[in-house]
Amino acid sequence: MTSQSAPESIRKRIAQLQKELLDHDYRYYVLADPVISDQEYDRLMRELTELEEHYPEFRTPESPTQRVGGEPAKEFPAVTHTRPMLSLSNTYNENELYDFDRRVRNGLGDENVSYVAEIKFDGVAVTLHYEKGVFHLGATRGDGMQGDDITANLRTVRSIPLQLRNDGRNYSRLEIRGEIIMFKDDFFALNEFREEHGQRLFANPRNATAGTLKLQDSKIVAQRKLRFFAYQLLSDDVKSDSHYERLNMLLDMGLPVGNKFERYTSVEKVIGFCRNIEKERDELPYEIDGVVVKVDSLSRQDKLGTIAKSPRWATAYKFTARKAETKLNAIALQVGRVGTITPVAELDPVLLGGTTVKRATLHNEDEIKRLDVRTGDTVIVEKGGDVIPKITGVVKEKRPKGTRKFSFPDECPVCKSGIKRLDGEAHYYCMNTECPAQIRGRLEHFVGRQAMDIDGLGEAIIDQLINHKLVITPADLYDLKKEDLVPLDRMGEKSASNLINAIEKSKAQPFNRILYALGIRHVGLGVARVLAGEFGSIEALQKATEEELTNVPEIGPRIAQSVVAFFQEQNNSEMIGRLKKAGITFATEHRKQKKQTRKEKTFVLTGALESLTRDEAQALIETRGGKVSLSVSRKTDYVVAGSGAGSKLDKARELNVTILNEEEFLNMVKEN
Repeated sequence: MTSQSAPESIRKRIAQLQKELLDHDYRYYVLADPVISDQEYDRLMRELTELEEHYPEFRTPESPTQRVGGEPAKEFPAVTHTRPMLSLSNTYNENELYDFDRRVRNGLGDENVSYVAEIKFDGVAVTLHYEKGVFHLGATRGDGMQGDDITANLRTVRSIPLQLRNDGRNYSRLEIRGEIIMFKDDFFALNEFREEHGQRLFANPRNATAGTLKLQDSKIVAQRKLRFFAYQLLSDDVKSDSHYERLNMLLDMGLPVGNKFERYTSVEKVIGFCRNIEKERDELPYEIDGVVVKVDSLSRQDKLGTIAKSPRWATAYKFTARKAETKLNAIALQVGRVGTITPVAELDPVLLGGTTVKRATLHNEDEIKRLDVRTGDTVIVEKGGDVIPKITGVVKEKRPKGTRKFSFPDECPVCKSGIKRLDGEAHYYCMNTECPAQIRGRLEHFVGRQAMDIDGLGEAIIDQLINHKLVITPADLYDLKKEDLVPLDRMGEKSASNLINAIEKSKAQPFNRILYALGIRHVGLGVARVLAGEFGSIEALQKATEEELTNVPEIGPRIAQSVVAFFQEQNNSEMIGRLKKAGITFATEHRKQKKQTRKEKTFVLTGALESLTRDEAQALIETRGGKVSLSVSRKTDYVVAGSGAGSKLDKARELNVTILNEEEFLNMVKEN
């Protein structure tokens, strides 16, 4: 072999190996029909890697060796979606599916409708962009309009082809949407590894998937064995009007699609599909939480349109909550950031919805008495919304002899100070503000994503900062230096510098988020936004009386008392003073306009809306010149009542305030 012919033979061998490995990925992840062992696959990958290292001129971007990037990303740039990534409205029983079918047929004015029923993965929605068959961009759903560019992380997902097969290469641009998930076995293995290394466990596969996609080091992402399943093909160049046909096109292009999807011409058959899938859900290797039902024709989808951020042409049929029986070994007490003491059930581990449940909430003393739950009982555990485990009942016929009713102790389980149940409250409180559990909780709240958003300050680092007496109050964070952090476990020079930079960056947060970060009792994000807009600065808020606070329509007596009490505490005033010295601005840039126009209307939202979140509903109101209040008064113009509406709805009826259901509210939004 001559020196000139050797590179050509090498080029051919590299191309051959690339094709073979891509074909094996397709057989494994899409067809679930591998033809070689893992060892043989690894041998081929090693050979390709070595050849490409010696002959980098023959390495291509879509080579299987190029899934993992180099240096960790510093941030995820924003990506504006070509079309909004909509969220689905939910149905919870078969009658609601019949209602969905009726609305579709009425909207189309046609009895002949075909539906596609697909399994609903419990994962994280992403969108993939291909140019001439080559993967070049991937992003998260984000807020539906914009997401994060996580291309480097998605390239590590082996079920995402770096180059499409067959006709997929003939289109100049394709957008493919789908779900990133983690198989159950991979989730359990990941948690076992984390437990062995003293790391915090993930609550469920979806939680693990979401956390993994946020990592800025694609090498770690590659180790987590994430999977992708496609559920939508978008392209004006694709001529098919059938969603069902497009799903099959995705399969032909080499993309995995959930192996459970069918097309039906009646809602009765769709319901039959839902029943069968619910029976099979525990046998699947991944978590699902329902079935997605879509109108098959894309042109008919366009005709039906959307409501707010949900399509009229699709719905998610959610499965019933899962239940299991297990033994209650103990009732433990947790102390929160404002001293709230919450009882938690310690359980014999039980598998529930793909997660091993060891603990469940018991809410408060009244709930324990209502259930008459005792240590040693066999209890019924349910995952509310398939997320948060809770005790919903006791199997009293299995109760062992000698059990005793639970009663709250007289002292805090952490600091041994006295505890108290305040008038009108359901919880007991630790009255010692220096309780270590409260210190930890306040710090975790302060640095949280919706507050100061200090990246890199997780529970493990906070524990070390407290144990080393480096931080007691949030203000102490801004006195930290790099040399304070370097000696901590798993904290090198680079990590310490990154954390110091993140703390410095947090000083630029707006006043409403800073106010929320302070952790004033009863002051959530919405109340913090109202207070920041109404008073404009921390100085004005510190001087406000309870009467002045309750004159704000959104602020009730309980919130007003809490705000005044917070600022009367000398420790809190001192902490705010230190935060100011650190460079944090406790004021709004643009003070809220006091003048109320004739068009401005006051709304109160109560209960759960199906097609949009509370924040989305508030945004719709405010962008159209209205405002949202937290309480119902004679000044309220409308109460928007969703499912589960309670005392606010009763108050609206008492005051003869106009009540809107969700459909009426959305029609009003549309008119404006």
